[in-house]
Amino acid sequence: MAVTETGVSYYGISYVEHARRDFQEMKAHNVTAVLLSLTEFDIFFWKPNIPKIVDEAKKLGLKVYLNTWGIGKFFGGEPPSLFLQECHVEDRQWSALTNEPLAAASPSSPAFREYFWGIVEELAKTCNADGFFWDEPHYAMPVYPISYQSTTDFSCRSPITQQIFKKKYGYEMPKTLTKTVLKFRFDQANEILSEASKIVKSINPKLTVTQCSLPADNHFYSTQARGFDNWEKIAYNQNYDIFSTSILVDGNDPLIAHKNIAQKTVELAKKNSKPSQRWIQSFFRSPENLNTIKDIVHIYAKEGVDSIFSWTYRAGKGTILSAPEADKVWKVLGEAYGEVLDK
Repeated sequence: MAVTETGVSYYGISYVEHARRDFQEMKAHNVTAVLLSLTEFDIFFWKPNIPKIVDEAKKLGLKVYLNTWGIGKFFGGEPPSLFLQECHVEDRQWSALTNEPLAAASPSSPAFREYFWGIVEELAKTCNADGFFWDEPHYAMPVYPISYQSTTDFSCRSPITQQIFKKKYGYEMPKTLTKTVLKFRFDQANEILSEASKIVKSINPKLTVTQCSLPADNHFYSTQARGFDNWEKIAYNQNYDIFSTSILVDGNDPLIAHKNIAQKTVELAKKNSKPSQRWIQSFFRSPENLNTIKDIVHIYAKEGVDSIFSWTYRAGKGTILSAPEADKVWKVLGEAYGEVLDK
């Protein structure tokens, strides 16, 4: 079965002429879409150039999606957050166990909501993109450094969140992950993302919204502890147009794991009349046999995945997340895309 879209993430936001060369290279690697990973610094510092870079990609025939990468550390990604530098301590997520603020913005915080919604409104108004991408929205794990490992503690139990919980349920927010707390955390995250999606659509109804969710079945992520990983509810939400599930982070994970996650992604997407998207890793932990990348791409295509994206352009060459043999990985990924793409 042919794939309708192949893409990579890209965080080289700077000068248009530099981006143009990179986009041409992507096309030579059978890439049909690019995800512009926009940090808070990019949105502040490179603001005049972002719409121009979007236009350049479109001129070359690429679809363009805007990724609110690492914003407030509520979204996935390595970049620091300007919001966290300036916000009130109560706008952060707090540890339930120690009652201490964490380096992550609370999706319940009115200040963070206004900040995030303002960003997407501005981008939607100024950029001729094809859509937006909500990248792994999640609650922080209250350990240092903030990681994906399991813990008895959870976030976010800030004074603001406690007030909202008590108003909704009529009693104090527990310090344990009860079913009610699990539902509350999901609902609060879903609320900020749903409203952002509505804002985008109100500006341009043609813009799509992709919700990319953490693969909670995978050992790297702790199910429930991340707070926004109920795939059934996410896929059902009509504010999200494309149902996407994130990377299996170890290149040597068994192929059956990739098959299972692709099947579940496609099943839920079809059930809710949406396109499906799967992500493949082309950075850091590459498989020992690089042709495994092709095997994974073909599995996704065979299972009926509509859109296959990879993190990231040039396999992260030159970054701390670089694949050990980045040039080879980038070459293999391009070949794999060419083999499954519906041309």
